[in-house]
Order: sequence, then structure tokens, then C-alpha cells
Amino acid sequence: MTSQELRQLFITYFKKNGHRLIPSSSLIPENDPSVLFTTAGMQQFKPYYLSLKDPFKDNHLSLGEPLKSRNIITCQKCFRTTDINEVGDRSHLTFFEMLGNFSFGGYFKKEAIQLMFDFLFKELEIDEQRASFTFFSGNNNIPSDEESYQILKSLSIPEEKIKQGKEDNFWGPTGMIGPCGPTVEVYVDGIELWNLVFNEYYFNEKKEYQPLKQKGVDTGMGLERLTLITQFPQDETKTIFDTDLFAPLMDYLFQFLPQDQEGLKTARIFADHIKSIVFLLSEGILPSNTDRGYVVRRLIRRIARFLEKYQLAKEMIFNLVDLVVAMYSLEYPEIDKKEEIKKVLLDELLKFEKTLARGLKIFEELIETKEKENQKIITGLEAFNLYQSYGFPLELIKEMAQEKSFSVNEEDFQKEITHHQEISRAGKEKKFGGHGLKGLITTPEQEKMVKLHTSAHLLLAALKKIVDPDIQQKGSDINSERLRFDFSLDRKLTDKEIKEIEKLINQKIQEGLEVNYYETSYEDAIKRGAEGVFKERYPEKVKVYVIKDKEGEIFSQEICAGPHVKNTREIGKFKILKQESVSSGVKRIKAVIEDN
Repeated sequence: MTSQELRQLFITYFKKNGHRLIPSSSLIPENDPSVLFTTAGMQQFKPYYLSLKDPFKDNHLSLGEPLKSRNIITCQKCFRTTDINEVGDRSHLTFFEMLGNFSFGGYFKKEAIQLMFDFLFKELEIDEQRASFTFFSGNNNIPSDEESYQILKSLSIPEEKIKQGKEDNFWGPTGMIGPCGPTVEVYVDGIELWNLVFNEYYFNEKKEYQPLKQKGVDTGMGLERLTLITQFPQDETKTIFDTDLFAPLMDYLFQFLPQDQEGLKTARIFADHIKSIVFLLSEGILPSNTDRGYVVRRLIRRIARFLEKYQLAKEMIFNLVDLVVAMYSLEYPEIDKKEEIKKVLLDELLKFEKTLARGLKIFEELIETKEKENQKIITGLEAFNLYQSYGFPLELIKEMAQEKSFSVNEEDFQKEITHHQEISRAGKEKKFGGHGLKGLITTPEQEKMVKLHTSAHLLLAALKKIVDPDIQQKGSDINSERLRFDFSLDRKLTDKEIKEIEKLINQKIQEGLEVNYYETSYEDAIKRGAEGVFKERYPEKVKVYVIKDKEGEIFSQEICAGPHVKNTREIGKFKILKQESVSSGVKRIKAVIEDN
């Protein structure tokens, strides 16, 4: 069975069992600011687990309409950095697809376990002898999940196939706070395949577990692992990289790489990273030194080093981009931006090329010196200097060190990073009056991001005045190079509207309007007319940034943590680059600012 057939069979099975299919959300979390990326299918549904949204009354963020069901399925594109060092083994990836079924008060443990059991062993006809199960055995905070244990036993699963688990059998929250609960894990051929999470608790800011008012089901099964166990049953010599989800990439790579163990691992990392790069760049996440952009840069620089090591032409990467788009554009049409992706890749590779050559020379000299001194460890400071001066991510330094039979003092490296961040943060607080921006970034980048942040407020106000007063913000992403702004609209903007929006924003910039803020409760801010659609993000007391026009009338009033410019004239010239369609009822604008 092909991966495409497996994906469709999952969808058909759960639709037949009363679930509504919801499209994959963006890799940039739409309503979860506590994490950089979408790492699980449940993230877009957090408000429903917390009873902040009603699936029958409130509009879903990207759908633009209510879910109309308590039982949902998705095939969610996910990205995780936690497994980046494991990529190259049998089953770990950075980018993957998560098949998931969810319920917000529709059903709970008994039904969820039965649905899992019937899909694997009746629909897919997997031999039950290949499977084993674990359940949560309890800890000091949470009791043992005896209910799940008894349900598994009732399905005639032999007791020796059901094992107690502890830390691994309690999932969540995504981020620092949120819903979480005990899990049932399903293993086939020793591979962790499906995780059934039973959200019963809310982990709060005080690190306390509070019972949830509404219990929920959140399950996730990696499509790549499901494809492995169905295409190669009980064959421990095969990996996810042998499945049809990777075969085209691996076949192409082996035209250039040696077919030994080192070449095999390189090909696997290359194939995984190029998928991630294509999906991340298609979301408008550009390489930078901060947050999401830095993760993209890490991935690109890792494969740039492979190009240098094996003396490979850059063009091979562009062919891999074509292969990834061909493999996935039917399911995820938003990635079909080959030329844009290739341009960003080429720019980043050229930017890193000279730095890489200099950094490798320094690295070789460092290794040579240490070998003479009979040392086999690269210190935290030495690793940090390679990172800071030549842009070498820690993973790249560790990989290079391992090839020379060296290790890296990661603990001291992290101390150097923390120390440098503290210095940077102190400087930012002085400059921005305590608001600061996240991450280790330079002052020019900070200033550009602050200008773009205020521009986003002007953009929302302009959209409301020129296009439709009911337009709502649906998400935004800002880096030092551009603003990406998502908003509710069921049609494309006309060329005339885009010009008028641009003109109005630049008019307000030239007028030199002051940007001020006041503090109040969320409820009071809304009563005063402030924009603030992401209620679940806000603390008890919020800041409201206000921009008044020359007549003293409010042009923009938004709940926001800041920071912002003090006067709109600081921004420069606002320019809209393009508009895109994100999903039904949601449009996206990409914009930049230029010096006057």
C-alpha cells in the first residue's frame, strides 16, 4: 500500500466514524505563541480543549466558520527540532505528517482505543502479534490510568502485551502551559506508532495540574512510520527512508554520494532537511539569526556543508526541491513555489559560502592544535566562537567534531549562549524601555522588526477603513526582512485596493503620528474598541497601543505587548510585495519597509 493510499484510508475510516476532516494548519502556530512551530495536530484546537471556543458557535481560526463537530481528523504537517540530532536513524525526522483524530467532549478513552484498534487490526489487517501497548502508571502528581488498562484488556490483548509506562506515557502541554494528560502508546515491530492522549488536565503557570472542565481526545500517528510498518512488515533492516515517502529523494542523492555508512547517513539527513526547508520556506519563513528564521538557516547551512564536503554542485539542491514539490503539492498546494524557494536557497548558500570556507580553515587549525596537545574536546568557548563568527550551528560543529573523533562541551557552549543573551537583553532593555525582542539579534535587525511591528497595526487599520470594517487579523509573522500578515477576507484584494492601502499607510507614516499605550483589563480594552482577537493569549492586564491622527481621532487601537516605534515617521516607506490565499476565507499580505 502506498503512503498516499494509507493517508486516504485513514481519512475515509474516520469520516465513516463521524469525524470531520479539517485541513492542516500552518507550520507557524496560529493561536499558540508559546512554541515556534506546529509540532502536533492538536495545536490548532487548543481553544476547544480549554472551552474557550465552542465548535458549533465560534469560527475556527483558518476555516472562517465553526467546526460543526466535536469529532475531528487532520493530516497535519509538523516540524520538530527536538529530534534533529537523531535524524539519520531508522525513524526520526524534523518534518513529518501527523495523522490525528480529536474529540472535544464527543467521546473519550473507550471509543478512542476502540477506533485505534479497529483501524490497525481490521482496516489495515496488521497482525496483532506485532503490536504492544503502554499506559500511564502514575506519578506523584497524577494517578495511574487504570481505565485505559482495563479497556485494552477488554479487547482480548494479552496482558504481557500491555506494559506500564511513566514519563513517556504522559503528554503535553505544547509550550509552557496548556492541556495535557495520560497516554496509551501503540508499538508495532518495536516502533512507537500511535499516541492516544487523553486530555484531562491543564498545566498552569504555577506548574500545577488542574482538572479540565471538558475532557478531550488527541491522537497522533506519524504517516512515515505507518508507511514503514506496512510496506516493510517485520523487516528491521528497513527504515522510513526506504519508503515511497523518501525513495525518490534517496535514489537521486545516491547518484552523487558514496554508498557507505557515512554516505547513507548524509543522504538521510539531506533528504529530511530538504523537505523541511521546502515546507518552511513555503510558509514565508526566511533564513535569519532569530527564532524560526534561525532554524531554517541551521538546516540550510548543514546541507551547505555537505555540498562542500562532497564537492557537489548547488544545482542538485534545486532538483531536490522539484522532487519534494512533486511529491507533496497535491496534498499541500501551498508549497508549489519552486522558483521563490530556489531563489532564497541560492541567496543563503552564496551568503554562507565564503564564511564556510573561512570557518572550516579555522576549525582544521583548531583540531590540529588540539591533537598536538593530545586533547579531544572542543570547549564551549571554542564552539561558541565558531557559531558567532562563522555562523556554524552547534549540530554542524558536533558533526564535524565527531568526524575527527572529537566531542564538544555542549554544557559550556550553552552557558556561553546564555551569557551572551543576557548581555544582549540588557542592551535591548536599555534601548526599548524594557520591551525587548526575543532571541540573539543585532540592533539593526531589532529596529527593523519594531518598525514592521507598528506597520502591522497600520495595515490592519487600513484594511478595515478601505476594504471591510469587519476584517480581523488571523495571524502575523515578522522578521528583520519582511512582514507577513493574515486576515479574514473571502476574496482577493483588487490592485486598486492594494494601492489605496499602501497610500493610506504611507500617509499616516509621513504625518508623524505618536504611538502611545495604556494598560487595562482585556474586557475593558474590548469595550473601548481595541482590536484583540486572540483572547486566549492575553494576561489579565493588557497593553493597548493607540495611534491617533492629526485631528485626534483614533486611527489604530490594538491590544499588544509591544515594542513599537514612538512616532510613525520612524518607519520609512511601507511597500506591499504580494498577496496570497492561505485558506478558505483567509488572505495574506507580505510587505517590507524601505528607507525614505
